[in-house]
Amino acid sequence: MNKYFTVETEEGMRIDKYLAANLPDISRSHIQKLIKEHHCFVENKPVKANYRLVLSDRITVTIPEPKEPEILPENIPLDILYEDQDIIIVNKPKQMVVHPAPGHSSGTLVNALLYHCGSELSGINGIMRPGIVHRIDMDTTGSLLVCKNDMAHQSLAKQLKDHSITRIYEAVVHGRIREQKGSVNAPIGRHPADRKKMSVHARQGREAITHYQVLKRLAQYTHIQCRLETGRTHQIRVHMASIGHPLLGDEIYGPSKCPLKGLTGQTLHAKTLGIIHPRTGKYLEVEAPLPEYFVDLLQKLPAD
Repeated sequence: MNKYFTVETEEGMRIDKYLAANLPDISRSHIQKLIKEHHCFVENKPVKANYRLVLSDRITVTIPEPKEPEILPENIPLDILYEDQDIIIVNKPKQMVVHPAPGHSSGTLVNALLYHCGSELSGINGIMRPGIVHRIDMDTTGSLLVCKNDMAHQSLAKQLKDHSITRIYEAVVHGRIREQKGSVNAPIGRHPADRKKMSVHARQGREAITHYQVLKRLAQYTHIQCRLETGRTHQIRVHMASIGHPLLGDEIYGPSKCPLKGLTGQTLHAKTLGIIHPRTGKYLEVEAPLPEYFVDLLQKLPAD
C-alpha cells in the first residue's frame, strides 16, 4: 500500500517527524524502520530519517502488508450473554485482550472464539480479527459483540458508523461530580506528544460525544453511567479525564499510581449493548452483570 504526500508548510522538518504526524496509526520507530529499509522516497529517491523537507517535496511511502501469524484456537471459557446463527455477545473479563497483537499472541478473545465457533466467524476484518466489529480495552469488562458471518458484520458495522447502537457503561471516577448529569463533546485523536495515548487536544481529532449520569456519590469518587454517542478509542477514559474526573485505576489518563491496592486497570464496565438484529430487524438488548471486583469495590468505598 502506497501513501503520497506533498510538503506545503513544513519546510525544514525531519521527514520521520513529518510522517509520524501524517500517519497516526504507525509509530515513529516503525516509520524510521520503513525509511531505513528504503520504503520511503522523496522525488523518487530514497532518503534517511534525518532528511529535512523542502517545500513541494513529493513523498511516497510504501507500507508492506503485515505478515499475519497463524491464530490458534484455545479452549478458554467464554461467558456468553447471547448467541444465535449470526452473532454472539460475550461478557469479556478483565485483562483479556480482544485480538492478537504484538506481545499478546495467545489467550485472547479471538483465540477463545475460534475454539468455540470454529469457522463460523465473519472474515471481513481478516485473520487477526475474525468476527470482531468493535473492541474494548484489555482492562475494560463487559458486553462485546462478535459476528459469525459477513452479512451480520456489514449490518452491525453500518449501525456503528450511524451511531445507532446502544452502548452504556458504568465507571467509578476520581472526585465528586457536582451535577447529576452532563455531556462531553470534544474531538478525540492521537495525543500530540505521546503516541500511545489519545487526547482531546489532537491536531486532527474526530467527533466524540459521551453522556454521563451520576449513579452514586462516594466520599472521594463518583459511580457513574456513561452512554456513548460515538465510539472512539479510549473515549470514556479520555473524556472523563478531560473534565477532571479520570477513571479510578486508569494509570494512563489518571494518577500514575492507583490509590487502591490490588486494583488493576481502569474501573470501566460495558454493561448494556443494544442493536437492531441483522436478520430479524428487531431490537435486541443484552446486559452484562457488574463483575465481582466492581461490586466489591462499590461496597468497600465509603459513601458520601
